[in-house]
Amino acid sequence: MNEISHRDLNSAIFAGGCFWCVEADFKKRPAIKNIESGYIGGDTEDPSYETAAANRHREAVRVWYDPNETSYRELLAYFFTIHDPTDSGGSFYDRGHSYTSAVYCQNRQEEDEALAVIEALEEADVFPNPIVTEVLPADDFWTAEEYHQNYADKNPEHYEQYRQESGREDFIADHRDAVYEALGL
Repeated sequence: MNEISHRDLNSAIFAGGCFWCVEADFKKRPAIKNIESGYIGGDTEDPSYETAAANRHREAVRVWYDPNETSYRELLAYFFTIHDPTDSGGSFYDRGHSYTSAVYCQNRQEEDEALAVIEALEEADVFPNPIVTEVLPADDFWTAEEYHQNYADKNPEHYEQYRQESGREDFIADHRDAVYEALGL
């Protein structure tokens, strides 16, 4: 995505496995005006791809969206359709803490909304296993190296092969409608 002014936009931070896939999925939403892949939640400052996992950072995306075009709740709903929120060991192909699921909240309103969405999805039994997505306060977000930004666009063949083999597409197809139905969207 092009450099834009973030004035009049809101941001949200999500960790749902490999940031390449989460970024590529969020880019499909018209209300998303900018996306950054990066790292959050670890024990060190300014991590790199080589050091992030060892220091308990998660791969995550920060999305900048127009609140006049979509709500935070709608972004949460979408987020819960594009990753497996029940996998405590990672996400699809990618294993380990750095690929586990979390919503990083920047204020109490986001936290309340994230918890309400999870509760609604659990009550509706959308997933066969309990949701393990953590809801955490956002701390420093470290932008990943340039070669990770827009990875799917820069490396389409590698990305498509990786994505198809991971099982992500089947998971999305199996759960998307149930998520939206449970949330009344």
